[in-house]
Amino acid sequence: MKQKRAYLVVDIGTGNIRVAVVSTDGKILGIGRENMPYHRDNRYQDAIYFLPDDLWQLILGLANQALSEAGEVHINAITATSQREGIVVCNVDGQALLGMPNIDHRGRAWEGNLTEKDLVYHISGRYPTSLFSAFKLVGLREVCPEIFQQVATFMSISDWVQYMFSGVYGYEHSQASETLLYDVAEKSWSMSMVKLFDLSATILPPLRDAGFILGPIIPYVAEQLGIASDAVVVVGGSDTQLAIHSMVPSPDDILIVSGTTTPITKLVDTYETDKQQRTWTSRHTDTDYFILEANAGVTGLNYQRLKEIFYPNEGYEVIESELKGLDSAHCMASLGSLIADEGAPVTTGGFVFPVPVSHELKRADFVFAVMWDMACSIYENYRFLCQVSPHEKPYIWACGGGMESLRLCQFLANLTGKSIRLRDTFRQSTVLGGAFLCNQALQVENVAPELLREIFPEKDVQVEALYQAWKSTRKFYKQVTK
Repeated sequence: MKQKRAYLVVDIGTGNIRVAVVSTDGKILGIGRENMPYHRDNRYQDAIYFLPDDLWQLILGLANQALSEAGEVHINAITATSQREGIVVCNVDGQALLGMPNIDHRGRAWEGNLTEKDLVYHISGRYPTSLFSAFKLVGLREVCPEIFQQVATFMSISDWVQYMFSGVYGYEHSQASETLLYDVAEKSWSMSMVKLFDLSATILPPLRDAGFILGPIIPYVAEQLGIASDAVVVVGGSDTQLAIHSMVPSPDDILIVSGTTTPITKLVDTYETDKQQRTWTSRHTDTDYFILEANAGVTGLNYQRLKEIFYPNEGYEVIESELKGLDSAHCMASLGSLIADEGAPVTTGGFVFPVPVSHELKRADFVFAVMWDMACSIYENYRFLCQVSPHEKPYIWACGGGMESLRLCQFLANLTGKSIRLRDTFRQSTVLGGAFLCNQALQVENVAPELLREIFPEKDVQVEALYQAWKSTRKFYKQVTK
């Protein structure tokens, strides 16, 4: 029996790890999943880390699981994608010292020390905060000098995974955009930013284009996985950009990527920034384009965790069914989403409903409130994105697990007045974006994704009233935060 040609795609998200075996025509043949293992670092007020060696063992285990499920395949290429802003620092021998995810804020105490923030925004395309990688390095240097002194280089998490498969260092451009040490317009490391953060340029690895072949898989890793030694390792990129890549958008399209967080993005062919510094601009994995972005924060993670509370043993189809049965909204929520023009996040949130508690209040009401909070937060950021770069097209592309909910898609269509389009790649868009890059690297023609469904705006007289109710709820929790 002839083995099917396939790729191994590693996806390190904020909440979980996925390793998938994907055929060259974009079919997922096997997949392994596990939660991302984090630890709290009590030397800081808000620091989270992971142990790279433990993560690597999880990746190998999930890869074996996915390969076993896939059956008879020949792995031609391996690639990786990961959460943005997360990094792994390594010593001179290539040994990983520490992993710092995107939710690590060990550099927050030094944000105020940074001068020339306008210059940083102009060069890096984002307002400098502890979310970004340079501040993680600063925090490590200031509190853990014994570790920092050993740091010879650092990489994004996906680039480190590729290093573990190939033995070749690198930093892909969409990932480098998240470091504050990279000149997005010039597509190069910025020595002025390196100097501003008082770091050494020697820790910067070579920059790599997405789709670049790093080389063959390390033989002993191929042996551990039982795959052929002729498999090559292909440079992937950030999870948001790979999700966009799989949607095959046109210039000036707007795309919503509903994952742990929800980036609202626009594909542009020139370097655009916001005079009020509310948006981010990054390199795309397609080297001809940039990604202009506003981000609604941890919307998807909120939904996932509330599902575990209210619907621990039911699937999403049960939620959708119960939502259809609601005759009106009995509950509003504000759960810490981000709005582009707000200087600080809302750190206190919750639900608002009439008391005493009515017999009409059901678990579906709480999920409705979570989804409406997501939709309104996305809409607010969409509005700001349009102020920076107008959106004339009558549709918005969407992908990611959150878009499994037709109700959320309908909310977005009603709020924006645009139709919401989903391609048949939308559920596993990040993984399939990795497979698309492998095809490009090996000069295999990609199967074009098809339009799966389009959700059009409804004439719903309740939309404006519900939107204003949400704004009032968010305003209340912003005051509580203060």
